[in-house]
This record gives sequence, C-alpha cells and structure tokens, in this order.
Amino acid sequence: MGSNKKIRFAVIGCGHIGKRHASMIQGNEDCELVALCDTRPKSELGIEAYTEATLFSSVDELLSSNLEFDVVSIATPNGFHEEQALKALDRNCHVVVEKPMALTKAGCERVIFKALHKHKQVFCVMQNRYSPPSEWLKGILEQGILGKVFMVQINCYWNRDDRYYKPDPKTGKPSTWHGTKTLDGGTLFTQFSHFIDLMYWYFGDIKNINARLNDFTHNNTTDFEDSGFVNFDFVDGGMGSLNYSTSIWDKNLESSITVIAENGSIKVGGQYMNEVEYCHIKGYDMPVLKESNPPNDYGPYKGSAANHHYIYENIVDVINGQGNITTNALEGLKVVDIIERIYHGGE
Repeated sequence: MGSNKKIRFAVIGCGHIGKRHASMIQGNEDCELVALCDTRPKSELGIEAYTEATLFSSVDELLSSNLEFDVVSIATPNGFHEEQALKALDRNCHVVVEKPMALTKAGCERVIFKALHKHKQVFCVMQNRYSPPSEWLKGILEQGILGKVFMVQINCYWNRDDRYYKPDPKTGKPSTWHGTKTLDGGTLFTQFSHFIDLMYWYFGDIKNINARLNDFTHNNTTDFEDSGFVNFDFVDGGMGSLNYSTSIWDKNLESSITVIAENGSIKVGGQYMNEVEYCHIKGYDMPVLKESNPPNDYGPYKGSAANHHYIYENIVDVINGQGNITTNALEGLKVVDIIERIYHGGE
C-alpha cells in the first residue's frame, strides 16, 4: 500500500470502543490519528497512548477547527450517531459509524442522502462478518450448497446486569447512557444488532414479523425490554426466529444460528457465533477454519469478536479506490429498519 498518502482520522468518543478505533488507526500504516473528541475531562479518558492526537471537548469544536482530516469515526452513544454523521458529512469527511447507524430508518435515510450529495462513504461497523465461521457460512449459502433454506433460528442469550448498567444508587435509574431510550434505543440496537446484520447478510429481508417482548430483570435499570421471541418469514423463502435476552445470570450463555435446509443442517454457536458446532450436509466435507479472534473484553462483561482491524483495512482500500466496501450504508439502514419493525409490532 505504502505509495498512497496516509488517511487522517478523527475519533469522536473515547470510551472502550472509541479507544479500540484509535488503536486500530494507530496500528495501520496507511492511517494517521490526528484528533480525538470527548466531552469528559482529559484526566478521565485514559488516552495516554494517543499523544499524537489533538483532543477536542465537543464535536462542533472539532469540526470547526482548522485541523485537516479525511474520515470521522463515530463511537459515541447510539442516539448521537445520526446527528454526528450528518455534521461530519457537512465537513466533507467520510464517516465510520459504530452500530447502529441511527436509531430510526428515517435517520439512516438522512445520512445516506447527505453522503450521496457529498460523494462521501459511510462505513457501518459490523465486524462479526469477518469471523471465520461467518465467512464460511456466507460462502456455502452463496454457492447453494445447502439448497433451499427452510428454517433459521437465532439465539442470543447474554448477561447484562448492574455491572453493565451501573444504576444510580439514589434513583435506581441508569447512571450512564446504557439503558436509556433516547441514547441506547433498546437491546436489539446495542447488544444484538450484529446478529441481525449477519441474518440480513445471509438470508435477506424479513416480513410477517410477530414479536413478544418482556422485561424480566431490568425494570429499574433500563427503559426497555430485556428479552424477546420474534418470529418471521424471509422475503426470499423460509421462516425464521430470533430469541434473545440480556437477563442471563452472571455470564453470557450463547449467540448461535441454526440453519435447517434442503441438503443439510448447520449450527454456528459459542458465545459469539464463533464456533461451528454442527455441520451435516449431503456430499460435503467441512473444511478446517482458521481460529476466531477473541471477544472484546470490557472487564466484567464481554462483547463481540475483536475484528475491528479488518474494518480499517477495508476503509483504506475503499478510499484509495482499491476495494469494495464490506458493510455499506444501505446494509446499515436495513439492520435499523428490521429492528424498528420488530419494536413496532412488525409493521
């Protein structure tokens, strides 16, 4: 790659994920980290590893500065993504946005509309597509090895308790953005949108949605449900279900996808859809897959696989005209659209 000039990045949000983005930028020889932005005091941010970056205390201060950068990476609470993406596009920057792209389909449409007018790319972070089992399943589906897909079951059973939501001792309500309707949006947006993205990537859109939602253990810590049974049909044929909960005691149980099809059955499971647990397909020998990357570790709880470096390799390739975008803005919109329809009773 070395012949292209470095792509300059500003990262908005210096929490766990923002620092991961900053580290991925630092670790890519074609990227340069020039700015960080967070509303909290520098002493609270833990950003000593990023001394080359200028720190700004507000998005407006960053975007109105004379500093030159090509891409803005957004790693702030969900409810800010749309507004910050629009502001970054107004400054003629490409945008990297953590999931979800926005909290409404209409918000995603506004971002896409502006990006098209500005001739800028919007990269949606869906790093679970890069895990070896994900790539393998996508491959056998595209090659038609499974034949017609009959049934798909997705189970996402995670632990997110008071260690995660950190309730305020006085009010019992969330003391951070996690758990709030306006900034978090809901369990499907924050915890499980990666798996809805994989479902859409594998099987396409859904219809005839029926959802039963409940709040078992988060009445005092979140503004929304913690569990759901969701049934639907795939537009391209077959039927599916998504069963999810964050009320699992003490630690994550699983994130799995089971596919029942004409020529065989498979199950990809483990805690993060990172292991092929079952594969029995007519006339097919399962290849040996490379190891999955470990999950992101946030202390008391763990998140999805640590595949962010692939995202930045793709961003560099796309901006330099040497590759296709792996998760485009329309796919980011579809994930939000599906979640919105589940939450609104399947309209």
